[in-house]
Amino acid sequence: MFQDRFSLFLALRYLKPKRTFLSIITLVSILGVTLGITVLILVISVMTGFEQELRRKVIGFDAHIVVSNQSVMDGWSKTMAICTAEPGVTAAAPFVQGPVIVEFQNRRLAPKIRGVEPELEEKVVAVGEFIIEGAYDLEGDKTVLGSELARTLGAGVGDKITLYSPGNLDQIFDEIARIEKEGGKSADTSSLKEMVLPKQLEVSGIFESGRYLYDSEFLIVPLYIGQELYTLGDAVHGIALRTTDPYLAPEISERLGAKLPGPLSALTWIDLNKQIFDAIRMERNVMFFLLMFIVLVAAFGIMNTLITVTVQKTREIGVMKALGARTHQIIGVFLAQGMVVGVFGTAAGLALGISMVQYRNDVNRWLATSLGIEIFPPSVYQFSEIPAQIIPSDVAIICVSAFFICSFAALIPAWFAARLDPVKALRYE
Repeated sequence: MFQDRFSLFLALRYLKPKRTFLSIITLVSILGVTLGITVLILVISVMTGFEQELRRKVIGFDAHIVVSNQSVMDGWSKTMAICTAEPGVTAAAPFVQGPVIVEFQNRRLAPKIRGVEPELEEKVVAVGEFIIEGAYDLEGDKTVLGSELARTLGAGVGDKITLYSPGNLDQIFDEIARIEKEGGKSADTSSLKEMVLPKQLEVSGIFESGRYLYDSEFLIVPLYIGQELYTLGDAVHGIALRTTDPYLAPEISERLGAKLPGPLSALTWIDLNKQIFDAIRMERNVMFFLLMFIVLVAAFGIMNTLITVTVQKTREIGVMKALGARTHQIIGVFLAQGMVVGVFGTAAGLALGISMVQYRNDVNRWLATSLGIEIFPPSVYQFSEIPAQIIPSDVAIICVSAFFICSFAALIPAWFAARLDPVKALRYE
């Protein structure tokens, strides 16, 4: 115990600020470790929070399983009966989904409609919980808009918007071909006018899912309107299913795939968003290893500091060796210096990193308003605020890794200091 105190006592004496260049190098080393830990905790927490928040929003606004054949689905009622009979499926609802042209006060956009049966859809996706203005009312010719779509159009509850569908264009081209084939004149446009008659819908509500992609590109309409716009008759584009547990969706989807007719397939919410989840997971791992190099650079600073100390303290090392100091005691002196720097740097980085995570959105807003720097644009990342989630195991891995890197960096100069020959060290003293 005395020997341990001896090594720690000398290590703290060497680290004590003395207004020398060596002290500046020590402070820079501690600062390097602090910044490395801070950035690692902040980035990993944001990446983890981004993935978890995206999963939560996808599960909250997407069906757990979607049954479709990538085209029009006829006789969907039988398919729906097969799906609802499957254990684990709690609700099912048909839908029509596709692009349209929306016009309001000379503003035109090309979002997507989702035609649904309100009562059935509410059991699959609780859209009513996301309504921020008006009501979830699809009775008659009414629609519910995403908040960003409504803002871009300038439309509010009670306004009437105009919808044009791609089905109109297909009919127009077919009719033009028929008229030309029959030798009709271009002025004969009475039949064309009937085909391009738009659909006017009243905005009954505005929803906000919290995911920019949905809020800016979707409007919900009654199922029959979607079928009319796409001239589907009684057909639909697919069936949305809800399961008892969203994470059991792959297992249920596999069972359904064996029971559904050939052209039909059952895709889970994981399948539909696989690319983005895989990309986030890969980026998270890559960012961890890349940012760990900041800690490695700081470790080289610690090594540089201890090498400088070794050179400056050659005489003291020789005296200690001559007085009987053992090799492990000399190693302990310099190793303790690196460990103390690692402890202080890690502790400061941990405190600063957690603080940055807590106040990340305040910093983001300050940068946007004061400096005009938008580091997390909602249009790109699909979130209005920066998500973050601190995982204790991730923080522990970061801190322990940084501490061991700093300790290993100190071990090399400590070993060379312990091997110093006291005769050579004191020869010219």
